Amino acid sequence: MIFSKYHGTGNDFILLDDRAAAFDPTDQPRIAALCHRRFGIGADGLMLLRNRDGYDFEMLYFNADGRPGSLCGNGSRCVVAFAKHLGLIGGEARFLAADGPHTAQIDPDGTVHLQMQAVAPARPAPVHAHLGDVYLHTGSPHHIRFLSQTTDDEHDYDHPHLLDELNVVAVGHDIRHDPAYDPTGTNVNFVEIPADPAQPWPLRTFERGVEDETLSCGTGAVAVALAAVAHGAASPVRLHTLGGELQVRFENQGDGSFANVWLSGPAVRVFEGNYKL
Repeated sequence: MIFSKYHGTGNDFILLDDRAAAFDPTDQPRIAALCHRRFGIGADGLMLLRNRDGYDFEMLYFNADGRPGSLCGNGSRCVVAFAKHLGLIGGEARFLAADGPHTAQIDPDGTVHLQMQAVAPARPAPVHAHLGDVYLHTGSPHHIRFLSQTTDDEHDYDHPHLLDELNVVAVGHDIRHDPAYDPTGTNVNFVEIPADPAQPWPLRTFERGVEDETLSCGTGAVAVALAAVAHGAASPVRLHTLGGELQVRFENQGDGSFANVWLSGPAVRVFEGNYKL
């Protein structure tokens, strides 16, 4: 099996040119084994690029646990770059993902811009461990916690190194598996509010399916950017993830909903290899 490895700000993926539909997408143990970082290639997820009538291609996405995933923003940008590498597209693409059709553009410097679906208003998160937690669905579900509030124990969430000190895995795991999010769970994002909203918003994410913190999450960045409007952010919003910087631009509809939402950032081809099945 010939594969390619890509990453979008550290969110890494195995990409397969499966236009012949030769790979079995129901073989969850195999997908999980391929994504295993000790015994496989290692990745946050795996994507199949397949033919689809009426589109440049279709993307099938699987989490690192082998299960089919919802929309992956960084993965979508990577598969667009992969399609260009294969010669299937030029500077633009129209493809089908888990949540429907998407349009994408590629700049000469390799930056990939992904158009997202319209997003409904944020609502209070069902897990109220902290007042102000919100929930947004940006193709994937996201619980968002802004770390700039004073909690009951009077811990100062404006401490500049708070996000670095936070146990993202432990806290994220608890929220992700809270019964309020049964049966599918949620991704969990932790954000520091910068003194200047025009500066990058520091962001860390615990991803379901990976069941760990990832270096970046595209749909999470979109969710945070839109939720940050309530804290003074305006389009375009810059997000600083552990793996690099993403940008989200959008049109605020004035009722809490958002249209013409675009996620932008790098999509890097790391290497190609041959894996014996």
